[in-house]
Amino acid sequence: MHVLGLLHFKKLSKLKKAKIERKLTPKAQPLPRLPFLTSQCSFPSLTCCDSLHRNILFFFFFFSFFPMPPLHIIPAATSFPNPLLRHPSKTLTPKPRPLSALLQWNRKPELSGSTPRVTVITSGKGGVGKTTTTANIGLSLARLGFSVVAIDADVGLRNLDLLLGLENRVNYTVIEVLNGDCRLDQALVRDKRWSNFELLCISKPRSKLPLGFGGKALTWLVDALKARPGGSPDFILIDCPAGIDAGFITAITPANEAVLITTPDITSLRDADRVTGLLECDGIRDIKMVVNRVRTDMIKGEDMMSVLDVQEMLGLPLLGVIPEDSEVIRSTNRGYPLVLNKPPTLAGLAFEQAAWRLVEQDSMQAVVVEEQPKRGFFSFFGG
Repeated sequence: MHVLGLLHFKKLSKLKKAKIERKLTPKAQPLPRLPFLTSQCSFPSLTCCDSLHRNILFFFFFFSFFPMPPLHIIPAATSFPNPLLRHPSKTLTPKPRPLSALLQWNRKPELSGSTPRVTVITSGKGGVGKTTTTANIGLSLARLGFSVVAIDADVGLRNLDLLLGLENRVNYTVIEVLNGDCRLDQALVRDKRWSNFELLCISKPRSKLPLGFGGKALTWLVDALKARPGGSPDFILIDCPAGIDAGFITAITPANEAVLITTPDITSLRDADRVTGLLECDGIRDIKMVVNRVRTDMIKGEDMMSVLDVQEMLGLPLLGVIPEDSEVIRSTNRGYPLVLNKPPTLAGLAFEQAAWRLVEQDSMQAVVVEEQPKRGFFSFFGG
């Protein structure tokens, strides 16, 4: 009995010693599990490492057949300790800005050159978009914070007031100013939408050009605008009449720069080339070009000259490219320029960008856009 009691005492001592050692030894931490995998293993014979290996194999084979979803749509992905994984946008490239954000520039363009900038908008050929360009670029400059005076120099066939929706507010014209019937500030029509934009018409509809009116009279008018008590405007835009007769010579006389409007057809290009020579003979060297009514589908089908071809033929800096837009007719009938449309159209955005380049006396480069072949599902396998 004494021997059995001694053996029982030694056995109890070993058990107590093992319990003390287990308390002193730190408890082993389980291996981390992926949060989007299966629950605990249902096989009691497998160890923790075997369960982890099984989950990794399942992860590999599953996502080899199905694409892995983005981290932000996985429910347990936010439990990762890495803070960058909670905000995947910090590690990815930011999304491009929407098209309407192009109108909200972060800075005002720097006005280049001496003020006021007297710019004549001409083409030589009628119906290419001179008046539409004058209205949209003028309001774009006003939206950028510059003071603008737009002069409709087409005697008897004025249309700029219609495109701006100001036809009912034109009470006096330049002819009345020259005759002494009114003051210059009475002939200026201020736009209610943008107070820094004003319209000045040479004459009333169906009136004839007086004999004493010419380039000297328009030069006097521009000098009078420069000497206004409230300060001279930043831009004076002259909407030139069609043709190269006396009205054209009168409109280009006070200008120190020109914007030539053309369309990608041979008749318009021949007239534009002729007008370019006349502008250079008059001493206007700063000439930029706007290609209007461009249709990419016809260019791809080789039914219309590309912008690069037009630039090579005329040899002028490119101020802007205006795509063909059916909204132009609607805006003309409403007296509401394209640049004021919400949401903006492609043509309206092109006018805004042309106005920006006009302020900074910049130009754009014409590029050749080649259509990429469509790739189908079997193109991955060489089909």
